[in-house]
Formats: sequence, C-alpha cells, structure tokens
Amino acid sequence: MSKIIAVAGKGGTGKTTAAALIIRSLLRRGKTPLLAVDADPNANLADSLGIKIEESIGSVLSDFLRDRAALPPGITKQAFLEMKLHQILKEGKDIDMLAMGVPEGPGCYCAANAMLRDYFDSLSKNYPYIVVDNEAGMEHFSRKTAGRIDILIFCSNYSLKGLKTVKILSDMVDELKIAVGAKYLLVNRTPEALEQEFLDRVRDMGMPLLGYTVMDREIEESEIKAVPLMHLPGSSATVQRFEEMVGRILT
Repeated sequence: MSKIIAVAGKGGTGKTTAAALIIRSLLRRGKTPLLAVDADPNANLADSLGIKIEESIGSVLSDFLRDRAALPPGITKQAFLEMKLHQILKEGKDIDMLAMGVPEGPGCYCAANAMLRDYFDSLSKNYPYIVVDNEAGMEHFSRKTAGRIDILIFCSNYSLKGLKTVKILSDMVDELKIAVGAKYLLVNRTPEALEQEFLDRVRDMGMPLLGYTVMDREIEESEIKAVPLMHLPGSSATVQRFEEMVGRILT
C-alpha cells in the first residue's frame, strides 16, 4: 500500500515549498515511482517541481458532466472518466503528477467525485509514495480521494496566530473524519532560534514539531526567478533541513 504524505496550511506559510522539497528528498532516496498531487486550487507545485501541467482534474470533471450524455457506444461512464483522467496524468521518469484544479461550471459533482475516488484508489497502488500539496481546508482532498493520509504535515509561519490557524485546520481534519496516521507541525521562515514562548505554545498544542526552516535567501531568489526548487544544490541549508525531516518521518 502506498504511503500518503500530505502538506497543509494557509497561503504564505511555505506549504508548496515544503511539498516540493519533501518530494526532492524522496526522489533522492530512490522512493520511486512517486505521485505528486497538487490539491490546491492555486496550483503552484508543478512550477516548483519544474513540471508543465496543461489540464486539471477539475476541467476533466466539468467536461465529463457536460458530455456524459453523449458517450461513445459500449463504454461506461466510469471507464470514460478514468480514460480522460489517465490522459492528463503527467508522467515522468521517476515522478508523475496530477493537478486537482477546480470544477468549471455548475452541476452536481457527487457521482463524478465518487468515480474519482475509485480512480485515485486504483492509481495509488502504482506508487510507494504519494505527496499531496493540499488546500488549507482539506475538503477538496476529502471529497475527491479516499480520505486516508499516513503523514499530515501542517505548515505555519513564525507567529502565535499561525499556530492557532494550524489548530483550527487540525480540528477540521478530525471533523471531516479523515483517517490520519500521524500529524506534524512544520514552522517556516523563522529566526535562527525559536523563542521560549513560541515553543511553549507548540508544546501545549500536543502536535509533534517536525522541524523549522529559517529565512533562506536562496529559496526566495528561486521563487522570484521561477527556478524549480528541484534545482537547488544539496548544500542548501533548507534542503539539508528537509533531508533531516524526511529521514525522521520515514523511520
């Protein structure tokens, strides 16, 4: 069974950067083939990985609802949808990718989402690891997949308000009844040393601190220049921190 690692958090907390660098570390460790899923409607993961995505699951579902009454003879709705979904699966040497996107147009997506869950469940059997860059609220992931996560990493910025948001998101996951094996906290863009008050608040949350990353000019320049994070050198301080964190969650 594949291991699903999901990264969640509000915009601006380094969520997509974290997902990309986790993928980088897994690929370096030979954990292939790997499936990357961008479940954030503001899709940026593909750019961070240097992958070009031309179509999303959202647009496929919209087209499916529009065209399902005129399917080719002898093909079921499930088979037709799976064929279309497989066509947008971006396949690479060691990593494949899907972008969730958002549905375009009105209509009830319940039946289509159920078919999508079946497809995702079948597809996941082909990958030892799946890394998901989630939207903040998690509903997207819950509706369109089996809703199982082995490792869920919540990203926060270095603020007490950020920790409060993580607590809200964590409670939302529980309310959605998503099966989660383990939850971790990742704090991004911190000073070199964390203040004791912040650490005390982290301890009170009861969520293990996976690690933290400090302000990194190299990362910022990569984002400004749209250079894929996969191209960062192994000597990068942030890359090395993610190597340590990934090693921790794999043990």
